[in-house]
Amino acid sequence: MANLQRLAIAPHQIERQKVYLNPEQQHYLGRVLRLGEGDQFIVMDGQGNSWLAKLQTETSKKSTINAILEKEIFIQNELPIDLILISALPKGNNFDEIVRQSTELGVTHILPVISSRTLLKPSPQKLQRWQKIAREAAEQSERQIVPIIRETMEYSAALSLFDGQTLSNYYKYICVARNNYSSLLENLLDNQLPKSIVIITGPEGGWTNVEIEAAIATGFQAVSLGKRILRAVTAPLVALSLVAAVLEKRKV
Repeated sequence: MANLQRLAIAPHQIERQKVYLNPEQQHYLGRVLRLGEGDQFIVMDGQGNSWLAKLQTETSKKSTINAILEKEIFIQNELPIDLILISALPKGNNFDEIVRQSTELGVTHILPVISSRTLLKPSPQKLQRWQKIAREAAEQSERQIVPIIRETMEYSAALSLFDGQTLSNYYKYICVARNNYSSLLENLLDNQLPKSIVIITGPEGGWTNVEIEAAIATGFQAVSLGKRILRAVTAPLVALSLVAAVLEKRKV
């Protein structure tokens, strides 16, 4: 079963043990993967549920391919707590890679933000692109959950979402370069792990002092990712890798 193809679908596509595949999914399974009538694959609804499914051609519409759910399967590859990434948008299409890598590492929510040093504002179509990348990355990494990606918002608006959330429920960290703050790893190892962890990583050029102070005032702890200066695409990868490693070692 480990070698079966995984396909992320929306929950509303399942009705009475039948999966109604959209044209893009039909093309992918039938033309790209060359799966045929009766071939099995794994369906996941992106919310933690997975099933073994079998392709079935509609008798009344021979060009239409759907699937039948054969049985629910239980796979646990997820991290034991919610892992939330707030990331300042980097230049170009580099946020695509942040979405892909953070999905592979187990993030559950991604919040793209505009900071004072953000160079470009994304088009409305970017969100759909990021959601597609997250679905594909979740399939590839054999996850059961597809991360929720919020629409791009201002940095201050993202901070306000977590204002008042106590440390008993959330550990909140903002990653800052060129500083004497304690490392993220030290903080993770020294503390009991909470219900959720929120990580903020910055743009090219780093955070301004005003932005750092705003995060601290909202209850975030400023931390370091090491002595070297990381690219805006690299910082989320390093931070989330540290969190995932500590969580899986502790097996909370």
